[in-house]
Amino acid sequence: MDKLINEPTAYVDEMLDGMTATHDGLRRLDGTEVVVRADGPVEGKVAVVTGGGSGHEPTHAGYIGEGMLDGAAAGAVFTSPTADEFAALIEAADGGAGVLCVVKNYEGDVMNFDTGAEMAAMEGVENVEQVVVNDDVAVEDSLYTSGRRGVCGTVLVHKCAGAKAAAGADLEEVARVAEKVVDNVGTMGMALTSCVTPEKGEETFDLAEGEMELGIGIHGEPGVERTETASADEVADTLLDHVLEDLDVAAGEEVVTVVNGMGGTPLSELYIVQRRVAERLDEEGIDVHDAWVGDYMTSLDMKGCSVTVCRVDDELTELLAAPAETPALTVGE
Repeated sequence: MDKLINEPTAYVDEMLDGMTATHDGLRRLDGTEVVVRADGPVEGKVAVVTGGGSGHEPTHAGYIGEGMLDGAAAGAVFTSPTADEFAALIEAADGGAGVLCVVKNYEGDVMNFDTGAEMAAMEGVENVEQVVVNDDVAVEDSLYTSGRRGVCGTVLVHKCAGAKAAAGADLEEVARVAEKVVDNVGTMGMALTSCVTPEKGEETFDLAEGEMELGIGIHGEPGVERTETASADEVADTLLDHVLEDLDVAAGEEVVTVVNGMGGTPLSELYIVQRRVAERLDEEGIDVHDAWVGDYMTSLDMKGCSVTVCRVDDELTELLAAPAETPALTVGE
């Protein structure tokens, strides 16, 4: 297993220690795998928190900071954090104005966040709302979900909800904005290779030389089709076709796009995909307000990418452009 690790069982613990040793704006709660803003809780501000299995870095803790998240709980690789961890996160982030939990639609995450919120309520955190992200257009049900999976579109939810909270909005308004993004975002991904988890030390699924998986999940869940490897333009067209059809985006509408790497794909190749995405949207008469390219929500060392499209209006473009200062994303000065 070609990985820069020590003991596989220490993978998440040592990763979080490395993050907090690097970024002064992050603080780890003692005895937990929870990371919060070092200057938090921010009194009088709605806290926006999230969490989920590790292996998707920079998601989740990479987006903690001013203008985005107030904290995140990290589970073992591809495994939900426990309800205790989520409860500790909610309690630590609460600044008295309520807490919005942004949850990717995986059964373990949703269930444990629900229980964690109940536990936090018993400790005096009264106002907790939950928004579930289900932007993966590829499959309706999967190994880990009832309904669609939550994938890279979640990062746009973090950005908009975090900006709304930073502007002083109340919990109801922050939740409304988060739901607005969920209602207008779609993603589809693909894989050229499997990923290798630290504890197993072997590929999570079999993918033969010259094959690719379309509609793959961020944990290596099966997609909609396994085909021969195609060109970058063909991949971009296929992913974009599915997303645009799902969102029913029309000519003249404005969108933000994300071409996201799965962890093992060079940035140069992501730009080649982005080139075709931009070309296609121009052909369709769809206005691209902004385009993000890079590793935003990965799957360890998997080679592949996902394409996200989010329909936007004046409110969402303003929130996406609002200042943010986090380890993985900086917007504005």
